[in-house]
Amino acid sequence: MSIPNAFFSEFALRSPSALLSLASSGLVTCSTLLAPPDRLGMLAPSSVEGVTRIISGFAGSLTLKVPSAGTRPTSDRVREALFSALEARDAIAGARVLDLYAGSGALALEAISRGAASAVLVEKSYAAVQVCKANAALVTGRAGRGERPSIRIIGKPATSYLSSALDEFDLVFIDPPYEVGGLELDHVLEGLVPRLAPDAVVALERSSRSVAPAWPAGLAFDKVSRYGETAIYWLTPEPTV
Repeated sequence: MSIPNAFFSEFALRSPSALLSLASSGLVTCSTLLAPPDRLGMLAPSSVEGVTRIISGFAGSLTLKVPSAGTRPTSDRVREALFSALEARDAIAGARVLDLYAGSGALALEAISRGAASAVLVEKSYAAVQVCKANAALVTGRAGRGERPSIRIIGKPATSYLSSALDEFDLVFIDPPYEVGGLELDHVLEGLVPRLAPDAVVALERSSRSVAPAWPAGLAFDKVSRYGETAIYWLTPEPTV
């Protein structure tokens, strides 16, 4: 019996001991067990820790990889609440999405699954960029024929990307690791203002214990939603006179 390599991409990461049992039964060859991760369509174990999933849309229930370090994935509970609020605002369908500090890319890819037109994922960690690329390929593979979504992954710090970006965005996720300081976040918010469409929505995720950021000129605070240890600040562009 032949077992496809795609099976091992999930199975080997979740249960190495079970994979060895398959080998003893003859279902898996020694060459498969000894093959490097990229031969099996996997990411190296050192770059991946755990999984998350797409909640809804055309890629709903799809499992995504999560980088092993340097990122802080949004919990499924918070993500469900966040996207319920966005759908109530009609902020997803056809949106041009920007995901700063993308990590696994789960926020932008969730938006793509729910009907966003395009997404730019910005992440400075090389390992996380590779995870984003793998996850984007998985989501793209779930899209219908002739409906390939536009997903770009940028391997740069958020401030560096914003200093040279020319695109305009309708929906922006900012989900930095909690250790990212206020000064860096100030620069990110300032650099973001010129890149926002007039009716854009910005969702900034921080620790509930953190002091609220200072809002730059051109960005208006709407409200804050709290979910246990997580606070989401909702922002919009200030109306132009």
